Amino acid sequence: NASVMGAAGCCGLQLYNFGQTISIPFFDDNWRPTSFYSKIKYNRGGGMHTLCLLDIKVKEPDFEAMKKNRIVYLPPRYMSVNCASEQLIEAEEKEAGGAYHPSETLCVGMARLGQKDQCIIAGTLEELKDQDFGEPLHCMVICGEVHDLELMFLQKFMVEGSKFKANDHEDHDGELTKAEDNDEI
Repeated sequence: NASVMGAAGCCGLQLYNFGQTISIPFFDDNWRPTSFYSKIKYNRGGGMHTLCLLDIKVKEPDFEAMKKNRIVYLPPRYMSVNCASEQLIEAEEKEAGGAYHPSETLCVGMARLGQKDQCIIAGTLEELKDQDFGEPLHCMVICGEVHDLELMFLQKFMVEGSKFKANDHEDHDGELTKAEDNDEI
């Protein structure tokens, strides 16, 4: 975890603007926890970014085999940014607290940070759920208040035609614009 926390800075977001880090577990039919939601809301309320560590299932026991007194492990599973995006959208629908807006809030999906084939893609949750991030390991950031320099850096990773609204956690009069529409940049 410590290494991904430092490596996440390669996307251009300033590390000192991060709030509490969260973990997003795999949902299943009987367990769909959203305990991470309040931390995202708290972070974004203070303008802070949220680093999301995505679930890893390695050496998980097969409970059906255990019932038969056999020790069998399920194949490893690694949560993708796509899966996390879908679960975050579901969490916002369930909680309805406005912690983020799936079609507007700027997020950054990252895979294999520090490797030659690392992948960084920025966009909304609705946009990220359909992107190809490739092999694991993945993590993501839900952006809080984004500085103009951060937006400039993120432009090279942005989904083409992204519909994000910068700093959508604040109450503004009028529409928010992307960095490329801002005369100061």
